[in-house]
Order: sequence, then structure tokens, then C-alpha cells
Amino acid sequence: MTHWSLLGRRVLAIGTTLAPLARGPLFGAAFELAGVERLVDLQPATVDLILIDADAADPAILGEAIAGLAAMAGAPPTLLVGQRLPANLVRALMRIKHSDVLEEPFSDEQLQAAVYGLLDGAASEPALSSGQGSRCWAVVGAVGGAGATTLAIEIASALAGRTTKEQGVCLIDLHLADGAASAYLAASPAMGLAQFGPAAERMDAALLAAFTTPVAKGLDLLACPRDPLAFDQISREAVLRILEIACEAYEFVIIDMPRHRRSWSLEVLSGADEVLVISELTVPALLAARSLSEEIETALPVGRKTRIVLNRLAGRMFGPTPSTAEAERALERKTEASISSDWEAAAASVNLGGPISQYRPKSKIVRDVAVLIDRLLGVADRRAGWSRRAA
Repeated sequence: MTHWSLLGRRVLAIGTTLAPLARGPLFGAAFELAGVERLVDLQPATVDLILIDADAADPAILGEAIAGLAAMAGAPPTLLVGQRLPANLVRALMRIKHSDVLEEPFSDEQLQAAVYGLLDGAASEPALSSGQGSRCWAVVGAVGGAGATTLAIEIASALAGRTTKEQGVCLIDLHLADGAASAYLAASPAMGLAQFGPAAERMDAALLAAFTTPVAKGLDLLACPRDPLAFDQISREAVLRILEIACEAYEFVIIDMPRHRRSWSLEVLSGADEVLVISELTVPALLAARSLSEEIETALPVGRKTRIVLNRLAGRMFGPTPSTAEAERALERKTEASISSDWEAAAASVNLGGPISQYRPKSKIVRDVAVLIDRLLGVADRRAGWSRRAA
């Protein structure tokens, strides 16, 4: 059995008697307690596990609700518990692909084993391919100032130069309150959160296109004006819907992720094909990168790994800068790539507004980013988008 972390897992519990589980064997999960009516029109992508008390409602009503779950495409893993397990409920439950029953009384260990088994079974399924065959890469800095935004821009720009599609690459800045991607690119951020927030379910490609800013041929930017309240103005559902539409419309989606966790962070990272953790070559940054990678991997489906990229790699002429080998010992893993330091090229890019490849095409940074992209394109494992993935 895989030892999952329940941290951040979205558990929908049907029945008030299940409330103590949130403080016991299911501690750490995002626990929602509700009545049987919550199962009506449930969106499967919003829940990782459904836990149902067989005595939570009249057996006929509960059986009808479970039958409705079974009819859903991609119904979440579902566990039915109770002292009495009527046959009609069990029969309805067995139509759900990932389901189990647990008769009371049961121990915390038995409950956890059943939960882990359901989550493992759902995660081990081959993911469906997206119809558009898009690739989504998330970029997150291990520490502030690690250069994650710069690298996200360079990756997006380099990919735009390789695509032949009009909607080739979308760079999405999810630093909603204080994102810098638009300033680095001398572009005007156009995403209005007030319009998105109240109507996430009504978003479509046309509405999303109205909030994108064309940056270069094949490259669009989706970013918000600076607003300290921005994170409070948009729902988790709206963020995920934005990403889903972007992945349907573009060949590549590059996400500049905030380092601090938000309600939607783990879902975004789970939906991405690759998660790049950017670290400087300093001991504090390396330790932070190792910790952040472990945190992310613990919360992601089994087998998913982050890829650590060392940024601003320079010669050791001055000072005790760690070598790549020493960095990997601190990280306790191999790094995916190293990006050379080229302060002059980076400064020119920021001051003039645009990617480094535009003003210093022969920069070592441009060369190293190209090597990183080649590597990722060679190993990228297609996974489903947010509405269809198995979390």
C-alpha cells in the first residue's frame, strides 16, 4: 500500500456523524461536511474522495443519490460506511468504478487503509489525453527572487518560436496580487478578476481571449493588474476553469506559480504535465527547493515528481559557491538542468521590456533554456487536464 498524505485532499463527507474523522484518521484533508443533497449536480473534479454514512438519509433517497454518482463520468472514489449496509445501497455503490464499503465498528487504521486503497486505485489509471494535445508546465520559485518569472518568460518565448500555431503559447501569471510577468514583458495586464469570479461555470474560450494580451507571434499573456486583494476576488473554481480553457485553446501553457500555497495550488500542480522548481545555487535556496519539492510530491498522485532547475549558475572564481554536484547532494536528488548566470542580458531584458532571447539571442541563458525545453519535450508524459484528471 502506498503511504499517501491526506494534506489538502478534498473529502466530501455525507452525514454529520462523520465530522470527528476530520480531527482523527483523516486529519489534514480539506473536509467538507454536507447532507445527501450535496451529491446532486456534484462536479467530480472538485472532490478527491466521497465518504458516505449509510445512515445519513433514507435508504431510498441515498440509493438514488449514489446511483446518480455512478452515472457520472469520472465519479470520485467513494467509500460507504455504516452499521447497516442495505443491499440496494451496496449494489448502487458497486457501479462506481472506485468504491468500497466499510462496516462499523472499524479502527482508524482500517479506515485509512480503505481510503488509501481508493486513492491509489484512481491514481494508477492511465490518464486520458487532452483532445488538443496541449502541454502544461508549472514554474515555481523555491525562494523569492530565484528567477522563476524570468525563466517562465524565457520558456514561453522559446516555445513560441517553435510553434506554428496562431495560439501557440499562453503564459499565465498566477501571482494574482503582485505578478511581474507583464512588467518584464512591457505588456498591459488585462485579466479582470471581478468579471471572472462570479461566473466561473460560464467561462468560455471567447471570454478568456478577451482578457489575454498578445506579446509576440504565437505568445499570449494572461495576467492581472497589481491588486493586493486579488487573491480574495477569484474562486478556486474560476482559476481551474481558466486553466482548463487555456489548455484547450493553446499548444503550450506555461504557469508562473506563486510560491505560497493557495486553495487551488495543489490542483493546478496536479493538472500540470511538468512542475519545475527553480532554485538559486545557495544553501538556503537548495534546502528550500528540496523541502518544497517534497511537499509538492507528497500531495501529488503517486509517482509524480518535480524537476529542480538550478538558476544563475556561475563559475567559482569568487566565493564558496556550491558546485552542481554539491547542490545535488544538498537536494538529495539529481537536478533537471542548470541555467547559466548572465546578469547583463537579464538586466537588458527587464529594462527594455521583453524576453532575453529578443535582446540577447546568443546569451547563455537562451542556450540553456533551449536545452531544458528539449529535455522536457523528450520526456513529457501526457496527462489529462483539470476536468478529467485523476487526483
